[in-house]
Amino acid sequence: MTRPALAIVTGARRGIGAAIAIDLAAHGFAVAMTDLADPADTADPGAAHTLHAIESRAGRARFFPSDLARVEAHPALVQAIADWGGPVEVLVNNAGIAAPSRGDLLDVQPRAFDEVLGVNLRGTFFMTQAVARHMLQTTPAHPARPRTIVTLSSVSAELASIERAEYCLSKSGLPMLTKLFALRLAAAGIAVFEIRPGIIQTPMTQPVAAQYGQRIAEGLVPMQRWGQPEDVARAVSALASGQLAFATGSALSVDGALSIARL
Repeated sequence: MTRPALAIVTGARRGIGAAIAIDLAAHGFAVAMTDLADPADTADPGAAHTLHAIESRAGRARFFPSDLARVEAHPALVQAIADWGGPVEVLVNNAGIAAPSRGDLLDVQPRAFDEVLGVNLRGTFFMTQAVARHMLQTTPAHPARPRTIVTLSSVSAELASIERAEYCLSKSGLPMLTKLFALRLAAAGIAVFEIRPGIIQTPMTQPVAAQYGQRIAEGLVPMQRWGQPEDVARAVSALASGQLAFATGSALSVDGALSIARL
């Protein structure tokens, strides 16, 4: 019996990452979920809930505790995941953190800057590097379908928010990361994509939900609604399916037309 294709989803215990893990499992992937929290942690049951949602639908998933900022641990993490589920065929770079606080651009502190870029950009780069090396060194279990790397950036890769500079800077590097890995891996048939979510209703946006809700009501988002984690998850699954076999290095906005320039 052929193993299901194996996908890694970083930052999968809640929000967008959880929705992606559940949707990929529904499309037949075995899912390795990584995040800081442990499923046994009763104070933060998100990972356990996501695992249950997958397993209750007869999907296969396992949680691997991981700190994306600890880049030296990435090769061992990828090997542990491969030992569990076979060669990695999909990587979804979802994990990321918000700016510790919103405020004046002139007040950003080096510690906050380093923390955010250390996860969102540096951590994502070296996780992608570790998985790319693994992919090049292994034979895919499903050779008829291209292997895929999808990185979630943000509309903040292009739209400036001066009250959270470190976050915007961390996301602005991910489009180039996507292009670089797309070029490096194209000859091996590994497709690399970027997804730019807009204003998505998640625990990360909960502290500013009232502010965003008001701005959406006033027309900030042309589709006139919040985005949902499932909106992003469906886009990821479409890219991971391998149906866009001659596309790589492309960016897809999932933002209700928020990022389209208007007069």
